[in-house]
Amino acid sequence: MCYTCGPSRRSFATLLVAGVGMAALAACSPDARVASPTSAPSSSGPQTATPTTTTPLPAAASKPPSSAPPSKAPPSGVLSQQFSLSDPASQWVIVNKHRPLTPLQFVPADLAQPRVQLAASGEASLLNSTTAGAAEKLFAAAAVDGVTMTLASGYRSFQTQTATYDGYVSTRGQASADTASARPGFSEHQTGWAFDIGDGGGACSFEPCFADQPAAVWAKANAYKYGFVVRYPWMLNEITGYYYEPWHLRFIGVEAATDMAKRGIGTLEEYFGLEAAPGYP
Repeated sequence: MCYTCGPSRRSFATLLVAGVGMAALAACSPDARVASPTSAPSSSGPQTATPTTTTPLPAAASKPPSSAPPSKAPPSGVLSQQFSLSDPASQWVIVNKHRPLTPLQFVPADLAQPRVQLAASGEASLLNSTTAGAAEKLFAAAAVDGVTMTLASGYRSFQTQTATYDGYVSTRGQASADTASARPGFSEHQTGWAFDIGDGGGACSFEPCFADQPAAVWAKANAYKYGFVVRYPWMLNEITGYYYEPWHLRFIGVEAATDMAKRGIGTLEEYFGLEAAPGYP
């Protein structure tokens, strides 16, 4: 989700009205420098799940949006490990407009700054230690292929998200704010499992044209090899609740990410047999 959106929100809305299509109306945050509060344990018990055994879906880029929830097929048991879908410390935690973090003010206990090219500072340069390690491998592989990739926005605290969301509400009203910013406790960035990438140039940062930049093209084709998925794919906003964000990567582990890629499944909601979350209940 974008870190500094501002005017681009208005341009995205214009694109949508005009029928152009690509827009990135997701959870923005200003370039804040907020210290992390003390970590609180999750109050939810483990809720493990295995991927669905649905027939492989078409590629995300060609699939039309659907308001119907994904199929809840029986678990496939194809993966060697299973993780909780509700514990925010789990690499499979699902955070969307129907599934807030528990607790809402969760803070990763192991925040670390990855050894990658940074385009952010303060808390935004941090990830949980597992994601940080995987990101280092991802960025190094991109560099070997001659692709420049930067960490544009990583961890985002509950306090930062609160300030951002409240700012949108005060200027635009809640209904409009909910199309542009995640409510506090509903953002993947708060988990430390997700981050936004840039290309070092900034010309298309958090803009639709970023999808055509080498960093985004490379990540879309290769991120699964390092455990990442593009969390908000093209034309699947009625499932994820957010428009296409080619910059937003989410770590779920190499095995699960590779399985998703091989089976052509575009969203975590579909992969784990969860209901669509286009808006808040």
